[in-house]
Amino acid sequence: MSTTTFDTAVTQARDLLRWHSPLRTELWAARLTADLEPDQVRPFLGRLTQDGSPEARLTLAALAAVNQPAEAAITTPAEPDSQPAIATPTEPGGRPADTTPAEPGGRPADTTPAEPGGRPAGGTTADGRLAEAGGTAPVGGGEVDAGVRPYTVAGSGMAATLAGWVRRMGRVRCEGAWYGKADPYGEQTLAVLSFRYENGKEPHILVVGIDQPNGGLAVDALVEEVKFLDDLGLRAADPGVVGGRILDAFELGDQIMGAMVADTLPAVRALAIARAYAVPGLVRGAADDTAARFDDLPDLPGAREAFEKLTEFVGDRPLWWSPGRVSQFFTSWLPREAILTDEAIAAMPAVVRAWSRFSGDHPAVRRQIDEDAPRLPALMADDSLPSLAKRIAQNRL
Repeated sequence: MSTTTFDTAVTQARDLLRWHSPLRTELWAARLTADLEPDQVRPFLGRLTQDGSPEARLTLAALAAVNQPAEAAITTPAEPDSQPAIATPTEPGGRPADTTPAEPGGRPADTTPAEPGGRPAGGTTADGRLAEAGGTAPVGGGEVDAGVRPYTVAGSGMAATLAGWVRRMGRVRCEGAWYGKADPYGEQTLAVLSFRYENGKEPHILVVGIDQPNGGLAVDALVEEVKFLDDLGLRAADPGVVGGRILDAFELGDQIMGAMVADTLPAVRALAIARAYAVPGLVRGAADDTAARFDDLPDLPGAREAFEKLTEFVGDRPLWWSPGRVSQFFTSWLPREAILTDEAIAAMPAVVRAWSRFSGDHPAVRRQIDEDAPRLPALMADDSLPSLAKRIAQNRL
C-alpha cells in the first residue's frame, strides 16, 4: 500500500469531518473500497488502526459502514446462525440519542482506549473489548475472522469514538422502490430504491442498471437526488423484490469473469449492496410479474397455447423485447424448441403482435414481426431444425 493512498484518505477524511454528511462519507468510502486492491486492504486498515487519528477512525468507520452488510452475508461454519441486536438508546420521539460523551464546550470526547501516548489501541468491538488489527473480534458470542471480514473487524466500535452524525452511516430506511425499462427495448432495466437516514435527512435514491441479454447482471449504478426519479417513468414495485433483484444482479456479475460493466459501477458497488441489504423483507430470485399483467390475448384458436410458449421464451426477462429478440423467437427458438399445434402456429403472429403492443408497440419490432412471421409455418415443418430434446419429445408423442 502506498503512502500516497493513506495520506490522501486522511486528507479527504479531514474534509468530511467538517461536512458532517453521512451520505457524502459513505459514497467516499465506496469509492475508496473500489480503489483498494485485495492485497492492499489489510495493510491499509492496519495503518489506519495504528494511526488512530480522528481522520483514520472516520475512514475505518465509513469503510465498515459500506462493507459490513456484504461481509455479514458471508457465513462460516464456526459462526452462530444469528447475532443478537445491539440496542440503540433513543431520545423522546424515537430518534437515536447521541450517546457520545462530550468534552467541555460540547465537542464529542474521544472514548477510544488508548495506548501510552494517546493513540487508540487497536480496534474496539461492539461490546467495548479490543481487537488487534488483523486478528479476530468477538461478535455475538462467536468470532469473525479478520481475513474474511476485514472491514467489519477493523471498523468495529470506531463510530462510537466520533461525533454523533458518524453513527448514522448505514442507518437508513427504505421509502419506496421502482422497476422498469432503461431503454425502449428493455435491454437494460432499472432497479431503484429510495432512502433517507433515520433522522429524516439526506433523502436519496439508488439506481442500478441491470443487463438483460447477458442474463441480468448489474452493469451500472448511481446515487442521486430523489427528483432524478421523475424522468425515469418506472412502475412502483415491492422494495423487498427490487432489493433482492439488485443483490441477485451483483451476485451474477461476480460469477462471470470479465463481465463488461460501466466504468462508474465499481465506485458505487459497495454502497449499492449495502443499501440493498438495508431493505426489509428481501426476496431473492423473485419472478417478474410482467406476463401476468398481460390481458390482451387475441380471441383465436390456439392463442393460449401460443402465449404459453411466448412466456416460456421470455422467461424471467419479459421486459426485454427488441427486434433481435423477435427474430430469434420466430426463426430460431420456436423451430428448435417448441412443439405446437397447427392452431397455435397460426395464432402465433397475432399473439406476438399483441405482446409487442403491450411492450411499447415500437415500429421496428412491428416491422420485424411482419418480416419473420410469414416464415414460421415452413420453419416449424423443417425436420432439420429441432433440437435433440425436441426430437426426443416428439418421438414420445
